[in-house]
Amino acid sequence: MPLGAQAVFDKMNAQLPTHGKDIVAKVGAVYLWELREKKGENPEYWTVDLKNGNGKITKGKEGKADATFIMLDSDFLKLINGKLKGQDAFMTGKMKIKGNMMLAQKLGPILE
Repeated sequence: MPLGAQAVFDKMNAQLPTHGKDIVAKVGAVYLWELREKKGENPEYWTVDLKNGNGKITKGKEGKADATFIMLDSDFLKLINGKLKGQDAFMTGKMKIKGNMMLAQKLGPILE
């Protein structure tokens, strides 16, 4: 069963041709999302390049990420829908972050 995150990333990717240049100027980083339906399952990956051109979102791993976010799909959807704050997700262990924490924090306002 495909993860709910796929629809979110598709919607975000569709907005990059018109809004991507401004977002890239603000963020300047490449993120990798590692999402699972349930703990212990194999993850699905999305690379969110907000460093180059107008930005680009690709399913799978592409290039080197500045920060990696590891979450369950259900928690990711809560985060995107504003029902879970990024800081709360991180503090409660619902979101793990690997890599550059400063660049990871830049993504927060973009998601909101």
